[in-house]
Amino acid sequence: MTEAYIYDAIRTPRGKGRKDGALHEVTSLRLSALTLNALKARNNLEGHAVEDVIWGNVTQVMEQGGCLARSAVLASDLDQSIPGLAINRFCASGMEAVNLAANQVKGGAGQAYIAGGVEMMGRVAMGSDGAAIAVDPTLAMDTYFVPQGISADIIATEYGFSREQADALAVESQRRAKAAWDDNRFAKSIIPVLDQNGLTILEHDEYMRPGTDMQALGALNASFQMMGEVMPGFDAVAKLKYPHLEKINHIHHAGNSSGIVDGAAAVLIGNKEFGERYGLKPRARIKATAKIGTDPTIMLTGPVPVTEKILAETGMKISDLDLFEVNEAFAAVVMRFMQAFDVDPALVNPNGGSIAMGHPLGATGAMIIGTLLDELERQDKECGLATLCIASGMGAATIIERV
Repeated sequence: MTEAYIYDAIRTPRGKGRKDGALHEVTSLRLSALTLNALKARNNLEGHAVEDVIWGNVTQVMEQGGCLARSAVLASDLDQSIPGLAINRFCASGMEAVNLAANQVKGGAGQAYIAGGVEMMGRVAMGSDGAAIAVDPTLAMDTYFVPQGISADIIATEYGFSREQADALAVESQRRAKAAWDDNRFAKSIIPVLDQNGLTILEHDEYMRPGTDMQALGALNASFQMMGEVMPGFDAVAKLKYPHLEKINHIHHAGNSSGIVDGAAAVLIGNKEFGERYGLKPRARIKATAKIGTDPTIMLTGPVPVTEKILAETGMKISDLDLFEVNEAFAAVVMRFMQAFDVDPALVNPNGGSIAMGHPLGATGAMIIGTLLDELERQDKECGLATLCIASGMGAATIIERV
């Protein structure tokens, strides 16, 4: 089978996903087109160089509606002969775009693709598209639907994670993210966002709070306790599904959960012939991809079974992997991954994660693949895994190997 190589990976800085965020006046279309143009220019590509643009975005309404991928192509410097495919696998949309592109290349369906995603959470509110699993009572009741924050607290309860452990992970994420920026570890991948006059709007992850400490986090109220215990009573729903849980331990809050931000990311994927045609050196090959469905109530445990699946399919062991990027949707998600595989915490998200820098839903999967590649190169390591939990009970994973 043909190899699928990563030739480049870029991302924008993450802007605060609210009205005072630096990217609030930038549309999803413009940020997507800017990202496509940057990837084209950095690699001296012709406008018709790729077979397709596969673009993840989760909340596909308003300016992110229709086929945003095709709109982005038409707004970019790519030729109109390049089509576009908009996909939605919730938080793994950007990763799934990369994985789809890689598998198309491996199967011989074109020499090269641009894949990635965008989410402007400050402009298009999360959940504004509705979701059958949340709003259709016939499905919600059958699946024992609870919001993701409740799911994260169920994981904490089921696997014995304390508020102190979650807060400590969050403080460490902030520390690592600051250290990474101070050491210019993202410099290879970050593209600044410029306005139409060429002036810089944002060149640094805006959401970070490097002064965060245990005392500050300890003062925050649990974000999901009220909705669990008092309002709709989602704890009661959870206990119908898991009667062995006498009480849900609500440990998550804004400080140890992922941040709402704006951002985009793109990865250039191609076969050997594509690289030779444009004089590009491959940075890594996409060794394997995987996805899986999981329990829709606890919902966020997907990184564990999808990692087990991808290891089984490749014949690898967890010890064969040098580094890990596990999306910090909530602290308990990462803690459960490290617990399940007995992984050294120093190898997981060494440059911080979404708790510190934010989680632009449709872009994050592509972002963490790029971050993983950069860090493998920086540490001169060989092989790494990126994985995310996914709403409604799914998991996705990608293994990359330097060449």
